[in-house]
Amino acid sequence: MDKLRSPGGCPWDAEQTHETLLKYLLEESYEFIDAVEKGDRVEMREELGDVLLQVFFHARMAEESGSQPFGIEDVAEGVADKLIRRHPHVFGDVVATTSADVLENWEAIKKEEKGRTSATDGVPMGQPALPLAAKVLYRAEKYGYEIPIEHQANLDTHLSQESAGRLLLGLIDQIQALGIDPEAALRAATKEYIAKIHAHEANSVTR
Repeated sequence: MDKLRSPGGCPWDAEQTHETLLKYLLEESYEFIDAVEKGDRVEMREELGDVLLQVFFHARMAEESGSQPFGIEDVAEGVADKLIRRHPHVFGDVVATTSADVLENWEAIKKEEKGRTSATDGVPMGQPALPLAAKVLYRAEKYGYEIPIEHQANLDTHLSQESAGRLLLGLIDQIQALGIDPEAALRAATKEYIAKIHAHEANSVTR
C-alpha cells in the first residue's frame, strides 16, 4: 500500500479518499458474509483478505493527514488496548462467568469510555433499517427504558428462528404489495422511536 500510494505508484490508488472507498468496504464485508453463509473456507480466506486490504488502505491514507495522522500500527495498538480494557474478567480481577455477564460489562465500560448520555449515542444511523432498529431496541432495553411500541404482534414465545424469518418475509411481501417501501417505512418508524427515547431521557433529566 505504501508503494501504491507513493509517487510512481498506482494512479487509481493515489486518487482514492476515505469517502470514495466506503462502498468497497461495504461490498467486501457483504462478500465475506456470503462466503460464511456458503461455508466456503477458500472464499472466506480470500474475502477476509479483501476486508483487511480496506483496513490497510484507509490506514495508509490516514498517515498522510496533516492534522491527525495515524497508521496501521496505531490502529492495531488501539484495538488491542480496547480488548484488554473491555475484558477485565480475563485481564483483570472482574468475575464474569456467562456471556450475558460479559456483554453487561462490555456495555458498561463502553458507556463510560465514550461518555455516553443517551441510549442512542454511537448508533450508526447510516446502516440498513433492520440492524438499525434491532440496535436501537437493544440499547433501549439495556438502558432499562420501557417505551411501548405500537402494533405489537402476539407471537408464540416458542417461535423458531426459521418461522420468524418466514413471518418477516411474509410481512415484507404484504407491505410491498401495498406499494410501500419496507426499508423506508422501518427507518421512519425507528427514527420515531429514537425521538421517543430522547423525549424519555429529557423528561428523566428534568424530574
